[in-house]
Amino acid sequence: MKKFGIIAILAFMMACSTQKKIVDIPIIFDDQRIELTKEYMAQRYGLENDSTQIIPKMVVLHWTSIPSLKKSFAAFNRSTLPNWRPDLVNVSGLNVSSHFLVDQDGTIYRLMPETTMARHTIGLNHCAIGIENVGGTEGLPLTKKQLKANIFLVKYLASKYDIEYVIGHQEYTLFEGHPLWLEVDDGYRTTKTDPGMDFVEKVRRATKKLNFKPVPTK
Repeated sequence: MKKFGIIAILAFMMACSTQKKIVDIPIIFDDQRIELTKEYMAQRYGLENDSTQIIPKMVVLHWTSIPSLKKSFAAFNRSTLPNWRPDLVNVSGLNVSSHFLVDQDGTIYRLMPETTMARHTIGLNHCAIGIENVGGTEGLPLTKKQLKANIFLVKYLASKYDIEYVIGHQEYTLFEGHPLWLEVDDGYRTTKTDPGMDFVEKVRRATKKLNFKPVPTK
């Protein structure tokens, strides 16, 4: 009984520690966004679900290329795409989003439930948890604190879900032809460079013990 009590206390302390590291600031997820998400899943992936839920199999790392937390949050907050994204609105009016947003100081913000689909990675949204990092431009590169936060998040997510892959956004097309790839339009691709392979490889090295699968090669 005594041993069980100690284990329970340690588990409680770990849970509290995790909660303290993640701040919930939900983006708008109203009826419009729910319907657009279900429409996206049906039209892009052929998934006729009455739900926006996903089964996470990978974590995708991103940068926002936006210089502040406030502006990055605003970019994801509304349900529909803003007028300055005509390249994406022709595919779907659903706004881009991500499950997590990491500020330059390493603070982790959760924008939406981890098992709800976010539009952040072509072909893989149905199975991917997205982590966005504020910045990423030449004048505002990603920080060591963001790197540590991403490593923490990957470990945290792997402890909750059956995560098989951790990838950078620039690697998403390597999954074309993979069983997880569901995009129906062969012409719908965008060129990505985020968050830089140096950042991705550092996260992978720090989480090597979790034995994620290697990214497919073409």
